[in-house]
Amino acid sequence: MIISSGRSTIRSVVVALAVAALTVAGSVSVATRTTTAQAAVGPLAAAVEDEGVDCAVSGLPDLGSLPTNAKLPDPFKKLNGQTITSKSDWRCRRAEIKELAEKFVFGDKPAKPATVTGTVSNSTITVNVSHNGRSSSFSARVELPSGTGPFPAVVVVGGFGADTATIKAAGAAVISYDPLAVGREGTPRNNKQGAFYSIYGSSSSTGLLAAWGWGVSRIIDVIEQSDGRILKADAMGVTGCSRYGKGAFAIGVFDQRIALTMPIESGSAGVPIFRGIPGEGAQSLSSAYGEQPWLGDAFGSFTGSPNRLPVDTHEMVAMVAPRGLFIMDNPHIANLGPRSASVAALGGAEVYRALGAGDNITYWSDVQDGTHCANRSEWRTPLQNNIRKFLLKTGNEPGVIRISSRALGRLADWRDWSTPVLADGPTTPPPTTPPPTT
Repeated sequence: MIISSGRSTIRSVVVALAVAALTVAGSVSVATRTTTAQAAVGPLAAAVEDEGVDCAVSGLPDLGSLPTNAKLPDPFKKLNGQTITSKSDWRCRRAEIKELAEKFVFGDKPAKPATVTGTVSNSTITVNVSHNGRSSSFSARVELPSGTGPFPAVVVVGGFGADTATIKAAGAAVISYDPLAVGREGTPRNNKQGAFYSIYGSSSSTGLLAAWGWGVSRIIDVIEQSDGRILKADAMGVTGCSRYGKGAFAIGVFDQRIALTMPIESGSAGVPIFRGIPGEGAQSLSSAYGEQPWLGDAFGSFTGSPNRLPVDTHEMVAMVAPRGLFIMDNPHIANLGPRSASVAALGGAEVYRALGAGDNITYWSDVQDGTHCANRSEWRTPLQNNIRKFLLKTGNEPGVIRISSRALGRLADWRDWSTPVLADGPTTPPPTTPPPTT
């Protein structure tokens, strides 16, 4: 890894990613880049929503037995206390983290319903869902780039903050997704509304972010079932800003068919580590939990005690690995928790590195304009590079970790674990088809 200054040149140091950005002076920003060759990681977007669906997860802790731990949980340590030793172990370790994230943070994101149908046209995607005698429908608008399809596509959550002009100019379609049709804001937790809750009940303990993710997964189902002449189901990205950045992050975390996840200024309940938010002065966890039912109902037990959480967002960053991840952040607004977000990125990047996929993650908070959800020139080139690499599959530019000194997090302050060297080892093939729906 090479750490160099941003716009002001003071020093360059060669260090490991784990200790990136420990010696920075003044207003210098930090750029970290992989300079060593990465091992082949195979296809990045999975063929199924959850590759670990067949992993037997046992030993999930109960709320009352959770210890207090101010350090970030070890993403490499299994629930049985053993540390994974091979890259093939990550699939089922990821399944454990997923179960922890659902149980304590987001609520359950159900698998594909019994029936999903719909249509894909040059302008619209329609989705119709039926499950256990209940049904719901929603739609999304499609904007195609110039040229001849089929096209990769980026789901833009909520309709603002994303640089859609650059996305289309790069050759990807834009799918404008209204998450509020699937999980409505402004509702009490015991009376949630929207297409998701029409299926699973208004008193479901699942939060809006997981519900929004369920909706995008159903859009991908419909694209998969189409004739493939318009959009490519195996070249999907997602992005969004602010509350919709929280949504974009959760969407990419939980659906492994998404090749490129791009949250923008996601703030509390998004990328920033929960443990870091109180000390940074970001929007408090109780405020984020109470503002909207974004997080699952179970998270209410942790708003004042995040150190009891058996999982944190660096592990959700890791859940995206080895797929493409481009986190865009704003160091000028402390309420967004950008320092805590940089720690989450650095912690998750350790898993990327251990899997031989360190070139597939980018974190960029080195920006001049402090306006929330602005389109920024600093992000345009990495956005183009990521679309070419993960959606068009015509590029291979390595990712960078570029952290502004305004909001510089130190992973070393937050971890008491080390990153293992994972052997290539035999790979247990993931399932190729979803299990039967119950």
